[in-house]
Amino acid sequence: MSRSILLVEDDTWYAAQQQRILRSEGYEVSWVRDAYAAIESIDTKMCDALVADMLLSHNTVMTLLHELQSSEDTAHVPVVLYTAQADSLQKAILEQYGVVAVLDKTTMHPYDTVYALKKAGV
Repeated sequence: MSRSILLVEDDTWYAAQQQRILRSEGYEVSWVRDAYAAIESIDTKMCDALVADMLLSHNTVMTLLHELQSSEDTAHVPVVLYTAQADSLQKAILEQYGVVAVLDKTTMHPYDTVYALKKAGV
């Protein structure tokens, strides 16, 4: 059974790389460019997990995390974040929003996203 991942990334090249890697591991991947499009996508089709860049062109992913936690249907969705500012984030606060991993975009291995999803049971 394929697991559904919603990828939220505004960088087209990076999104293509993440999609390729996730699909090679058997995940079904939908891609959107910002938090608002992610909210619309989840309203249409529930995902098993969310993978997102913390800093997006027009907003941060926090809008999306708040929205996910406000609904019983989506509060359980595990979230993997990656960012170039991983050291500056308060991971304990992010865990309250369903964040299961914060990856450092500057040092992460391309398959770290897959490892984080598998560790979360996705």
